[in-house]
Amino acid sequence: MNQLKSHIALISANILYGLNYVIAKGVMPDFMTPRAIIFFRVVGAVLIFNLIHALFVKEKVDKKDISRIAFCGLFGVAANQILFFEGLNLTTSINASIIMTTGPIMVLVFSFFLLREKINTSKIIGIFLGTSGASILILLGGSLSLASETIIGNLLVYINCASYSFYLVIAKPIMVKYHPITVMKWVFNFGLIYILPFCIQPMLETNYETIPMNIWMSVLYIIFGTTILAYLLNNYAMQNVSPVVTSSYIYTQPAIASAVAILYMKESLTLIEVCAAILIFTGVYFVSIRKSVTILKNKN
Repeated sequence: MNQLKSHIALISANILYGLNYVIAKGVMPDFMTPRAIIFFRVVGAVLIFNLIHALFVKEKVDKKDISRIAFCGLFGVAANQILFFEGLNLTTSINASIIMTTGPIMVLVFSFFLLREKINTSKIIGIFLGTSGASILILLGGSLSLASETIIGNLLVYINCASYSFYLVIAKPIMVKYHPITVMKWVFNFGLIYILPFCIQPMLETNYETIPMNIWMSVLYIIFGTTILAYLLNNYAMQNVSPVVTSSYIYTQPAIASAVAILYMKESLTLIEVCAAILIFTGVYFVSIRKSVTILKNKN
């Protein structure tokens, strides 16, 4: 039952993430700079998680775990969010989507070296299928841009992907030890310390009088949807599944975007899109399989 709940949490988190590419792109840079958005995003998360923790959880953290949590705040909040939003602002949503599909491969490598997690045939097959399906959907949805002005953005998104992949791996031990709210409280507390020197000035310089209500709704979605709720769902899931499984759900984001387009924009469903979706969800299934033939393992 916990496994099922974890997979439901992961698909829910990735629905939120899948919508974020377009929503965040609509806010930047005309109404807010990336770092101004990040300021509100992290401050909002800090306030909510600290309040919930104080009222309902009240769990203490061992001093020996503080340094690991501090690193989680650096890689999972500060570096991850600044690099992603700055990168997305300089590149296209399609480019960012393609680059983010490298995440599960990075997680697989980090997990092998840091957690001694075995690399087996099912995970490799799953990552291959997921990458193939996501790439088909993304490339059919628009043109891949390699123009000179997007190169820096592409690089920032790639480094962000590596940072978040590293976070998923180093966060695993504390996810199984503490309540998800406890972890998120401290991870975002540290994250706020890291982002303040970079984000407070852009926040102060924002012209709030020109921001319409629909953009404020987008900002609220970024704060509560892709930050508080999505982070919480991901971290809840990591109590029961591996970082590799968690990261593999990124392949569902293009399929989710296509589903939204079909339901709300009345777009038609093609045979290629159906095949791509089958590849994606088959890939997630293979990555989630626990028992399979190990082809790479720790010699110890």
